[in-house]
Amino acid sequence: MKNGVYSLLKARFLINDDAVKNWRFIVFVILLAIVMIANTQRFEQKVFRIAELTNQVKELRSEFVDRRSELMKLKMESTVSEKMIAKEIFPSTVPPIKIKVKKEEEKSFFKKIWQ
Repeated sequence: MKNGVYSLLKARFLINDDAVKNWRFIVFVILLAIVMIANTQRFEQKVFRIAELTNQVKELRSEFVDRRSELMKLKMESTVSEKMIAKEIFPSTVPPIKIKVKKEEEKSFFKKIWQ
């Protein structure tokens, strides 16, 4: 047991005759660790990007609600009439009248020829 631990601490398994197998395995493990670290890094970048976009969506949604309420206020008849008074345009006292226009029926080609 003592000889086995001592040989492990001295890393004799890396310089023995069959050390090529051990080195291949070590290189494989190192490459696998590098791939895992890179994958974790990309995942974390995506998580941060998603969090950033979520905050941006929340900000834009609140700005949209503010603008919509401001537009509703500006579209109110009282607000429009106040602004028109400054330009000396007053609301009409006579209600609007609906105008109906009768569309003339287009004559066909043969009716135009026979007239």
